[in-house]
Amino acid sequence: MRLIVQKDYQMLSLWAARYVARAILKAEPRENSPFILGLPTGSSPLGMYQELIRLCSQGVISFKHVITFNMDEYVGIPEDHPQSYRRFMYDNFFNHINIPKQNINFLNGNADDLAAECLRYEQAVSSLEGIDLFVGGIGTDGHIAFNEPGSSLTSRTRIKTLAEETRASNSRFFENDITKVPKYALTVGVGTVMDAREVLIIAYGHNKARALMHVIEEGINHMWTVSALQQHRRATILCDEDATEELKVRTVKYFKMMEADNLDPDAILKV
Repeated sequence: MRLIVQKDYQMLSLWAARYVARAILKAEPRENSPFILGLPTGSSPLGMYQELIRLCSQGVISFKHVITFNMDEYVGIPEDHPQSYRRFMYDNFFNHINIPKQNINFLNGNADDLAAECLRYEQAVSSLEGIDLFVGGIGTDGHIAFNEPGSSLTSRTRIKTLAEETRASNSRFFENDITKVPKYALTVGVGTVMDAREVLIIAYGHNKARALMHVIEEGINHMWTVSALQQHRRATILCDEDATEELKVRTVKYFKMMEADNLDPDAILKV
C-alpha cells in the first residue's frame, strides 16, 4: 500500500485528478473496451472533480468511453433531493464532462426491492469484469463507502444501517440536523472495492488523522474497514499534511522518502 502526502487540499486534488486521468489515458478506452471507474461523493473528491472537468474541457482527457459506478446512495430520499448522491454527481461532475448518460450507474435508494437492487448492481459490475479504478474517501471512523465499523471485509453491495457518527458528520449537509439524515443507505461492499484492479483513497484534514493512523500503522481490522486495503495489490492512500498528525514522524518520513519521485502532480501526466 502506498501513502502519498501532499502539503494541502489543493495539491492533493491536483494529484488525484491527474492520477485518474493518467489511468484512463493509459487504458486507451474504446467503445468495446471501456474504462470502468468507481466514484465517491462528499467533500473529499470535490477538488479532484473540478480539476478533471478542467482537463476534460481542455481536451486532455475524454470520458466518452468511461463507465462509472458510484459507491453508495441514501435510502428513501428523492433522486432530485439536494443531498442525494445522484444529484451531487450530476451537479458537481457529470453535467460538466462528455460522459454518455447511459454510462453512468447509481444505486437506486428508492427501489421497491432494495436487496434485489443491490444484487443487480453487483452483477452489473461483474458483467463488465470489474472496476479498473475505484476512487474513495475515508470516514472519520475509518469506513469506506458506507461500510461502517464492524462490516465484513468480504462484504458485497447491500443495505447498511448508518452509524450515529456517520450521520452526525453528514448532518452538515442536512442543515446540521441529524434527524434529517437518512438512517439507511445502499453501499458497495468492502469486497466489491477490494476486487477493483486499483484503488485510490483520499483523506484530508485533521478529522481524518485518527482513522489514517489506524489504517496505516495498525493491522487489518473490521472496525476500520479501509484497513482491508493493506492486502490490496494496488492501493494508494492520498492525504494532506493535516491528516498525518497522528502518524509517527518516522512513518511519514519513510513514505515521503519512498515516494519522493512521485509527488509532483504535473509530472504524472508526463509519465
